[in-house]
Amino acid sequence: MIPSHDAPFNGIYAATLCPLDAHGRHLDEAALARHIEAASSVDGIAGLLINGHAGENVALSREDKRRVVEIAHEVCHDRSIIVAGVNSEDSFEAQAHADDAKNAGADALLLFPPYSWALSTDLTTVVNHHRIANANSKLPMMLYQAGVSTGAMAYTPEMLATLVTLPEVVAIKEGSWETATYEANRRLVKSVAPHVAVMASGDEHLFTCFTLGTEGSLVSLAAVVPELVVALYRAVQQHDLATAQRLHEHVYPLAKAIYGTAPGSHANVRLKTCLHLLGRFPHPSIRPPIPPLSAAETGHLEEALSFALSFDLAIHHDRSDS
Repeated sequence: MIPSHDAPFNGIYAATLCPLDAHGRHLDEAALARHIEAASSVDGIAGLLINGHAGENVALSREDKRRVVEIAHEVCHDRSIIVAGVNSEDSFEAQAHADDAKNAGADALLLFPPYSWALSTDLTTVVNHHRIANANSKLPMMLYQAGVSTGAMAYTPEMLATLVTLPEVVAIKEGSWETATYEANRRLVKSVAPHVAVMASGDEHLFTCFTLGTEGSLVSLAAVVPELVVALYRAVQQHDLATAQRLHEHVYPLAKAIYGTAPGSHANVRLKTCLHLLGRFPHPSIRPPIPPLSAAETGHLEEALSFALSFDLAIHHDRSDS
């Protein structure tokens, strides 16, 4: 549920994963419900991004995606803002998925740029896609600013300045994955549409983006180590730079192991492996053709995860209260 206070979309959102059976064919609904319950119940988690890139959106069927949102709504009720990712090459298909998400209980949409735009697109095409996709549901809509290496999927300043003036747009998941571009885009948006929340998205750059300025983050690390991401955000918000730097030192190696290691297409299976190592997913399986991780890479992830979790949040909490 969207809260009624000012700036209702601000905060940390966990971009959830989608547990599958051992063969990667079918949703594990029980594990998904537990995952959503665990992520949404952490103090400081404002909402969930369901069916995002981390949730394997493009690998799921329309029925799967609708069911994932239904389960999130059943688990969370009014406790969390449920943002449903929509990712389709066809604007009318995107519209159908947006309608499904609303009917299944989503509070907002996050509309991803179609992958075909990596080759080429233009302002009219981009605006049309956003208008058509949300024409029926008219849900609050978040934009996705893709990485600087994704070609024309990364909106130009002209495109971004136009999109943020659309009436339903409330926020941007800023995934430029490059801090100078993040800052430039943030400054642009705040000059054109100051009411639109600009949310940091680069897992490896959370500390930097938080210090540059942010209204929150929609990020998959918050589905694995939510307490650490919330603590980092709060430390920066409270101008506690020393604590934020210490937290960053623990979070960065895990983010680097997941997202900063080639090939980047294996990030989802790395995230799932982390949740499997933590005992939260029965299997780390992912939809083919992505293969399972090697034993060596699993061991590296286990080390990074252990180091991230070695940060003693209890000690920090005691100090901040004294």
